[in-house]
Amino acid sequence: MSEKKKIYAVNGSPRKSGNTAVLLQKALDGAAAQGAETRLIHLTDLAYSGCKSCFGCKLKGGVSYGKCALRDELSPILAELREADGILFGTPIYFGSESGLFRNFIERLYFPVFRYDKAYTSLQEKAVKTAFIYTMNVPEEGAVQHKYAERLRMAQVFGGRVFHAPEPPVLYAYNTWQFDDYSKYDAELFDVEDKARSCREEFPEYCKSAFAIGEDMAR
Repeated sequence: MSEKKKIYAVNGSPRKSGNTAVLLQKALDGAAAQGAETRLIHLTDLAYSGCKSCFGCKLKGGVSYGKCALRDELSPILAELREADGILFGTPIYFGSESGLFRNFIERLYFPVFRYDKAYTSLQEKAVKTAFIYTMNVPEEGAVQHKYAERLRMAQVFGGRVFHAPEPPVLYAYNTWQFDDYSKYDAELFDVEDKARSCREEFPEYCKSAFAIGEDMAR
């Protein structure tokens, strides 16, 4: 009997029950439906920093060659993820880019195994499937106008190189609902009725897409 595949989801949002977390959980539900063992990791629960540029991971013969030299609450997570069968990356979009939590995490995950050689090879031994889920309050036309897909692509490209993964599936969730009551906040920019419509009609479709991504990853 084959071992269950291990599928992880990494939530780069400071909200543990927000839009990003919901979609990641739907993806894990899809993976679990295929018999996978799943785990949702909330980065906001962990005390860690981004890369310190110490280059301990690049020192030939060094004790930390090929792995992050920093020791904090992220360290055991990084070790687990290198043994995963699949990783679902999720982050909200702030000012047109990933959250700070997510960027710090990506630096620590990618850089230790990413080699400075001419072929951009990786020290990662096991191939790991990846997928990316992005949530944002702008509507799709705004994301297209500001070229969000192009801005966010580098994490996908380097993830493929690091984990020997094919082109990852990517889910963009646009026009997401942010507040419990928009009237309480300084947010007159947004069309609340359109937000409510998107939450009611479009977000359930994003959930279905996330579930399918998880299913495919676990197959």
